Amino acid sequence: MPLIAPALPPEIIVIERGWLSANNVLLLGRDCTALVDSGYCAHAPQTVALVESALDGRVLDQLLNTHLHSDHCGGNAALQARWPQLATRIPPGQWAQVQDWDPVALSYVPTGQECPRFRADGVLPPGTEVQLGDRAWQVHAAPGHDTHAVVLFEPHARVLISGDALWENGFGVVFPELDGEQAFAEVGATLDLIERLDPLTVIPGHGSVFGDVPAALARARRRLAGFEADPVKHARHAAKVLLKYKLLEWQQAPLAQVHAWLAATPYFGMLHQRHFAQQTASVWAEQLMQELVDAGAARREGGALLNA
Repeated sequence: MPLIAPALPPEIIVIERGWLSANNVLLLGRDCTALVDSGYCAHAPQTVALVESALDGRVLDQLLNTHLHSDHCGGNAALQARWPQLATRIPPGQWAQVQDWDPVALSYVPTGQECPRFRADGVLPPGTEVQLGDRAWQVHAAPGHDTHAVVLFEPHARVLISGDALWENGFGVVFPELDGEQAFAEVGATLDLIERLDPLTVIPGHGSVFGDVPAALARARRRLAGFEADPVKHARHAAKVLLKYKLLEWQQAPLAQVHAWLAATPYFGMLHQRHFAQQTASVWAEQLMQELVDAGAARREGGALLNA
């Protein structure tokens, strides 16, 4: 029987979103409100409406991002427009890239995704604490899925905001590995960190809040071991995740559009050249689409690929 997640403190509101937009975590204090992560830009109007409703007339004071992938910060600009005084803090490793607005270094061009330019007012240095609502949250470095990612931990209620470092059934694609870096060990080190923190409740970047953290860690470590044993398996998984993510945004697209997007998106060219060059790019693209169809994640209809 699955373990039910312990109840969160009442001032922590989780807006569970799905896979196109990361979950939004709203923290309500006596004098200050804060939001962690803002979803994808295609959902930005919905994000603003959901946050506004949950605030119930209050102002949003702080916005924090666990990392700067487009599904976690794509709503930043819209939230800043709605609440102009909003103070936004990001992990320090990409401060310069945000100030200069480098969509290549920030991953938006390589992944074929979008993120409207936003401003950053400060950083979240690992090893420090940040006051969110009425609670002091520890900031911990959590590299692996993203080199610069952080997780936030509140030690009294033992609540962890994990971003994509740990989900109930895994973790996010290890993007540094796609760039040729050795990052699987960093994933393992981040899982070890989470085990040491010993959270009672985890608020993941995607999926429901959960409480059986040892079981989630065991599942994540099994997945990691499989990727370490077969990096090509991880590369194929990453390619399908990126295509599925775009399909979530499109909902449906002509096959010619899908092929054109794959050909124009740098990560696919890099993955094809590094791991699948024995096939032509067109054949590999068809194979990726078919694998999504076979898995029930997409379907073909009348010369189009549809989300399923």
